Amino acid sequence: MIRILHGTKIDFIRLWRITTAITLAFIVPGIILIGIKGYNYSIEFTGGTAMQVRFKTAPDAGALRATVDAAGIRNAEITQFGSAEKYLIRVQDERQIAEQARGAETVADRVEAALKGKYGAGNYTVESTYAVGPKVGGELRQKALYAILLSFLVTLIYLAWRFEWRFGVAAVIATAHDILATLAFIKYTNLEVSLIVVGGILTMIGYSLNDTIIIFDRVRENLHKTKREPLYDTLNRSVNETLPRSVLTHATVFATLVALTLLGGEVLRPFALVMVFGVVTGTFSSIYVASPILLFIEYRYPRAVGDTGGVGVKPMRQMDMHHATDAKTSPVAR
Repeated sequence: MIRILHGTKIDFIRLWRITTAITLAFIVPGIILIGIKGYNYSIEFTGGTAMQVRFKTAPDAGALRATVDAAGIRNAEITQFGSAEKYLIRVQDERQIAEQARGAETVADRVEAALKGKYGAGNYTVESTYAVGPKVGGELRQKALYAILLSFLVTLIYLAWRFEWRFGVAAVIATAHDILATLAFIKYTNLEVSLIVVGGILTMIGYSLNDTIIIFDRVRENLHKTKREPLYDTLNRSVNETLPRSVLTHATVFATLVALTLLGGEVLRPFALVMVFGVVTGTFSSIYVASPILLFIEYRYPRAVGDTGGVGVKPMRQMDMHHATDAKTSPVAR
């Protein structure tokens, strides 16, 4: 059996000021950019038509665009999709979508007629076509937001039941950090927000929460074992004890996601990218967000002396020291 990083005594909490600065430097500019420019939404959310076309021989991209323009399809997005012979043609023009909704000739029909006239019927194949109306796109965007909020609410309810409220609040804040960091990452990388990306965000929430719960479970066990140990030391020891499991698990998942990013194709790549970042930010928040937040809450709202036993806790100003000199009492998790 592989045994790595056993018996480590790394002082993770000591770095809370540096990690807080890194977190703010990453999230705040991203949120500002989102507020200014918004996201690049996919057709599922805005409405429009998408056609995936495979040609027998790779066409010239400029000639293909000119052919689509000649059919009266303006502002079409034409991108190579995988190989040089495959192209994705997407139209999100509101005027043309409105015409299609009134029963006019569909955008897909007009594009295919133009391709047939330029390249011939036997020289290309329309592999897939789908169209989404603007009303349906708006409903999907609303439902995607509801799905994220609902997952967050269920998370809060579970943590309130599973842990004492101090643990629950720390875990929820860590999860909120992961959501905000992922939203910023999507903006920085200019990923198109689609249903697949929303699925990646929801999966990331569950993955990150699982890691935080594992660490907090170990914290709760250690609180019962060593009731007089300062909480600062208990948190560090718990993170170190779960470190071997975390490294092996995250490394395996990360390697799989990298392979999926490189080899999974254009459809799965956005999901894989979101999850790759989710593994990183989930690990980061479980150690450097959830644990310091729990310590801060214990210092700010300590229990009375003698209430279920004492566990020493350091003030935030002393969190860069390894041993507490003025330990207070704090709760033992139920």
